[in-house]
Amino acid sequence: MKKFLTVLGVVVFSLVGSVVFSNQVIKTAVTVVASKITGAPVHMDGFSLNILSSTIRISGFKMFNPDGFPAGILVSCPKIKVIYDCASLFKQKRHFLIVEIELKEMGLVKNKEGKLNVDSLTIAQQSNSSSPIPMQIDILTLSIGKIVYKDYTIGAEPSVQVYDVNIQKIYKGIPSAQQLALLVLAEPMKATAIKGAAIYGAAMLTGGAALPFAVAATFIGKDSVQQIIDISFEHVYKVSLVVVERMGTITEHDASDGVINANINGAMVALILRKDADNKTEITISARKYMFPRLDIAGGVLYQILDKLQ
Repeated sequence: MKKFLTVLGVVVFSLVGSVVFSNQVIKTAVTVVASKITGAPVHMDGFSLNILSSTIRISGFKMFNPDGFPAGILVSCPKIKVIYDCASLFKQKRHFLIVEIELKEMGLVKNKEGKLNVDSLTIAQQSNSSSPIPMQIDILTLSIGKIVYKDYTIGAEPSVQVYDVNIQKIYKGIPSAQQLALLVLAEPMKATAIKGAAIYGAAMLTGGAALPFAVAATFIGKDSVQQIIDISFEHVYKVSLVVVERMGTITEHDASDGVINANINGAMVALILRKDADNKTEITISARKYMFPRLDIAGGVLYQILDKLQ
């Protein structure tokens, strides 16, 4: 009996040790991948994978500012819970049934050069972004707390604005790790009046999973995106005018012709609305900066327009 208890104790200790070791290995791997995808340091206080309940729990997830910005936290998520499909653990494409993210605070920073920390992340730069890491998230619940915005373009001391968002949003069908990261970064910014399009453009170019219309979005040129939606011309034009005015400076607009021209992030942006044969509205947006095509900016404008039309 004594021998049996000794053997049982060794087995239990080994199992516990192997679980702790595997959790630490996975935690390190997830941290490395998240840092690589975003282009910013990432840290987790805790990580646990429970095979019996098919649940992953992450505590104290933090993403820090990228290079070129004051030291500080960009995203703070005290709790992340994932319920996964066990059968997908050994497949290249992981299947997550439910993902719950509690985003307590987001720290937006505009540095002295006028660049936003979110727009300076690797994931926001289309040319530098890594190949998509495939996954399937059936349902994502994102709880957003507050946003603290610091603007260093004013002087030595930044101006500070706090936005208490306090909302919860639900999304379906997220296809990649990049899209998940972009959604978590872009969604909180919608509650602010900050002019910027790079992060929205990146979200649109990687699939726009948060938007119901985005499945049909097409890229018709190096500088242009196009979308057809079943919403009246008048309403789409009105919403487009508000969005473009918020994002930049309107240089020309004509409701009768469905034309809006603007300067956004230093790029010349042209938006054209047309009614098609089925009385649906076609949106075409092009953007160029110093004569070079900026599909990311065009996509960013479309992303925000579609979001307002939901």
